[in-house]
Amino acid sequence: MIIGEIKRFIRDGNSLRVSRSIRDTAYLVLKTREKIESRDEVATLEKIASEMRVAQSEVVYALDAISDPVSLYEPVYNKSGDALLLMDQLADTKNTDEAWTEHVALREAMGKLGEREKRILFLRYFEGKTQTEISSEVGISQAQVSRLEKTALKNIRLNIS
Repeated sequence: MIIGEIKRFIRDGNSLRVSRSIRDTAYLVLKTREKIESRDEVATLEKIASEMRVAQSEVVYALDAISDPVSLYEPVYNKSGDALLLMDQLADTKNTDEAWTEHVALREAMGKLGEREKRILFLRYFEGKTQTEISSEVGISQAQVSRLEKTALKNIRLNIS
């Protein structure tokens, strides 16, 4: 068993262990692609999957499994000694500095509102209720809810600017 594992490690030469069935599927995908291209056709995922009679996701999964891992510190572009790393190309679009500062500014602006205005905005924008539903819950008319909401949003915009 140990000799078998050593042979596998030397044969595969990959730091990640990929199951035999997935590697076999990937091999079949490559063979199918070759066969399609030999007919002077474009080998798309759809054609490969339909010819193999498997789902497209299985084709993608198999090809991803046999691709070599890439370091985040791998240079993807190098011009005059100034390398651009793969890590430099990845970005967190959700947790940006701008989103964080906007969140802080919004929290401060909301803190300056009255309790009734806060509650109306919470019910309207966080719970998704209509002005009519809010009016019956808070005990005021829909027109008053509309005015309070409009005033609260105006005050928030003024405090954020």
